[in-house]
Amino acid sequence: MKVHARFADLLAIYRAELLERVVPFWMEHSIDRRNGGFLSCVSDAGEVLSEDKYMWSQLRAIYTFSKLYNRIERRQEWLDVAWNTYVFVKRCGRDEQGRWVYAVDKDGRVLQGATSIYADGFAIYGLTELARATGDREVLDLALETYRGAQRQLAQPGSYGTAPYTLPQGIKAHGVSMIFSSVFGELGELTGDPEIVAASLHHAREVMDVYRRPERRLLFEFASLDGQLVDSPQGRSIVPGHAIESMWFMMHVFRRLGDQARIRQAAETIRWHLERGWDREHGGILLGLDAEGGEPWWQFADTKLWWPHTEALYALLLAYEQTREDWCLEWYEQVHDYAFTHFPVPTHGEWTQKLDRYGKPLTQTVALPVKDPFHLPRALIHCIDVLERLA
Repeated sequence: MKVHARFADLLAIYRAELLERVVPFWMEHSIDRRNGGFLSCVSDAGEVLSEDKYMWSQLRAIYTFSKLYNRIERRQEWLDVAWNTYVFVKRCGRDEQGRWVYAVDKDGRVLQGATSIYADGFAIYGLTELARATGDREVLDLALETYRGAQRQLAQPGSYGTAPYTLPQGIKAHGVSMIFSSVFGELGELTGDPEIVAASLHHAREVMDVYRRPERRLLFEFASLDGQLVDSPQGRSIVPGHAIESMWFMMHVFRRLGDQARIRQAAETIRWHLERGWDREHGGILLGLDAEGGEPWWQFADTKLWWPHTEALYALLLAYEQTREDWCLEWYEQVHDYAFTHFPVPTHGEWTQKLDRYGKPLTQTVALPVKDPFHLPRALIHCIDVLERLA
């Protein structure tokens, strides 16, 4: 296959995309040097649309710039972005109970409180990576404190919010186990704490054994609290990009254990969702599906967003490295070609985030009104990592 001979070329392409276009975009347009923190409500041209600061974006920025420092190059300017954002969130990111809030204004005054446990997950993610970069005990302690608080909430389903999506009573979400399997895994790896590692594995098994249904060749977004599928429009929701992202999380978790059987299950699940989620008429990965082929419950289901494609790029390269199965490269070529011909914004750097089914720019807000320094740079960093090994 031609992509075998292209690993070195792809490595050069991805490094250039990351270092010459994506990172400079964020460095130029999004550092709030006056008030602290990170501006992520920006247009594709870098115009600041709002100075409100969603905590997800702040915590993701800490992760990304710490990861750049840890994995790509030890540039002080990148570590400074991560550290200065950390100083901002440490001051204004949590409520009196220690839960991470959803949004603050430019100065850090709370606009929306602790309505999403996902913010706690991203806090652990960002703080763990910053602790790796700095060795700072205070940063690690805040990650551990957040871990303990998240565990208390997770032990009581219904006690926490999952904004921007709401959960009906008696329902649990794949996204919760997905993120905490990953972030607990990162924290457990850094600390060597077997309790945290076990918590990561608990959520990874939830993903693989509750939401992933091999008899249906699908991963469902929702289940009942006792782990049963729910026959409702929401219960039949499939989000191919989410499933694909989740599966590379699983490969990271089970790679630490050397569990090749689980890795192969994860790789096969990626394949299911590309086969089901690829738009064979117009190309690209559809955002949402109904498991029975009906009208999807998920909003903007027929759109092509940037993040499923970035997640699929890395997931397929990692799946190939782990399994050496040619279908991974065949799908990788399709995703790479679609992504690089539709999403990059050459004039400004970074990628446009939202396209309609036909590949035309979409202006409506999907989930959050932000353009985060997260899915794309994280995927490029991870792709560089695996391509260095493959090349």
